Amino acid sequence: MTVNEIDLGVTCDMHVHVREGAMCELVTPTIREGGVSVAYIMPNLQPPVTTLDRVIKYKETLQKLSPKTTFLMSFYLSKQLTPELINEAAKLGAVHGVKCYPAGVTTNSAAGVDPNDFTGFYPIFKAMEANNLILNLHGEKPSVSNDSGVDGKEDIHVLNAESKFLPALAKLHQDFPNLKIVLEHCTTAEAIQTIENINKDIKDPSEIRVAATITAHHLHLIIDDWAGNPINFCKPVAKLPSDRRALVNAAVSGKPYFFFGSDSAPHPLENKSKHMGISAGVFSQQYAIDYVAEVFDEHNALDKLKDFVSTFGLNFYDIKEKDLVSNEKVKLIRKQHVVPESITDGKGITMAPFMAGQTLNWSTEWN
Repeated sequence: MTVNEIDLGVTCDMHVHVREGAMCELVTPTIREGGVSVAYIMPNLQPPVTTLDRVIKYKETLQKLSPKTTFLMSFYLSKQLTPELINEAAKLGAVHGVKCYPAGVTTNSAAGVDPNDFTGFYPIFKAMEANNLILNLHGEKPSVSNDSGVDGKEDIHVLNAESKFLPALAKLHQDFPNLKIVLEHCTTAEAIQTIENINKDIKDPSEIRVAATITAHHLHLIIDDWAGNPINFCKPVAKLPSDRRALVNAAVSGKPYFFFGSDSAPHPLENKSKHMGISAGVFSQQYAIDYVAEVFDEHNALDKLKDFVSTFGLNFYDIKEKDLVSNEKVKLIRKQHVVPESITDGKGITMAPFMAGQTLNWSTEWN
């Protein structure tokens, strides 16, 4: 039986980059265009979002640009944060979590932390645990080349950086068993297995403390798709076919600790084509739900799509109807359309969307 229409309800994308200034003005409305009701906003601006005043003003800016989108905000983990600030922000409902960036692993992460030792932030994590805030982990270790061949020192590179980070995730969960943690944008079979192992004894979804987001582009890409193609280059990079299979299986599994986070990361087209270092990030926001629907349809799992892009994320973040700025719902319809070759604001910013020029079989509508 062919399915032509699916009611997705209140959809959520739990990992969104919208930047600032003119780029923000261009990108923010595309969240809703992509069929997303609730967006969790990343704080890696320049400088990072580390103060209450800044996070409140940032949200106000976004709300003006997209009044019907529900924005969930976050702090950037740094030494500027204090337990007192966490308590105050939680009391005001100003943030839903704190994003951890290992220093130097991705865009605007220079102010990040040393992933080899989180103990200096344990007072922050304790305050977060007490306030039911989420710790969002960019799960990679910075690249290191052991050119000297010293015993006991390992090479770390883009293909194993996530796998090398996983013991740190396990340690954080061990030390803070009630802290909600999200391993963001999983790319490896090892990461999926780690999340599975942590949750193997969970009987009630309300008991889940460690979850993972999976992006649309990582459900489509492997290493061959970005090697030589800067538009598909992101951090963490897409890995092997076996890793993609693991991601797809997790996404369509119906397990409540896997849910959608696009990690849509806009960059001007010129920054994706520089001969001296290209920007890491795939822009998928404008067709976010459509991209995911393609994969679920291909794997005969459209009946699991609503949970992945709606129910599981909302439940983990404890988002209720009263928290929403709009009660409108999203409907997925079988309707072909072609992804444009570029997206522009007509004022100087041009971006290349994910899968530019390709035909998608699904579209979203609001009702």
